[in-house]
Amino acid sequence: METIATLFSSRRASLLTGIAMACLWSVFASAHVLAFLHGGDWSYLLFCAAETLAALFFIVRSAPVSVSTDAGDWLLAIGATFAPFFFSPSDMTIWPGARYLLALGSLLQIAGLLSLNRSFGLVAAQRGIKTRGMYRVVRHPVYASYLISSSAYLLTNASPMNGAVYILAMLMLVARLLREERFLSADVRYRVYMRQVKYRLLPFIF
Repeated sequence: METIATLFSSRRASLLTGIAMACLWSVFASAHVLAFLHGGDWSYLLFCAAETLAALFFIVRSAPVSVSTDAGDWLLAIGATFAPFFFSPSDMTIWPGARYLLALGSLLQIAGLLSLNRSFGLVAAQRGIKTRGMYRVVRHPVYASYLISSSAYLLTNASPMNGAVYILAMLMLVARLLREERFLSADVRYRVYMRQVKYRLLPFIF
């Protein structure tokens, strides 16, 4: 298993991951820009902008002090990161007003990424403990924004394919979060932070 993780963390694997992300992003972005041009729904552009910022921060991320060598962490991280790029616009809508919730989730995602800055990464790694900005509210504000925006996206684009992507993405997100905390809690400073900020994703809930 550690050999698999070493392969994933190699320079060649990092390059291939970046190329794969770029290809998926191109298809994802094109579909959502076309959907905006066709229907004029601005939430598509905002959702696309948030995912684009995440891809950009992945490219310019800082080098970690330490990184997980667990193959499970790598598989979950890659799956959870790539999953949103499989969302596609749909004419099926459960709640049209969810576009405003989608906008909120996208804005929170952008704010969380800006709080994280170049400490953004693909897999669980020690890049310094962030405690400012949105990290004073929940321990994983970017993941919280994924939950909000993905849920809203499904409500406004309720196709069977999007439903399957949503379920898989949320399962991987929670598993990724728990494994990431297990890795980071080896640092006493992170354990202190966990006591100070009690909730992972949603205040007073989880």
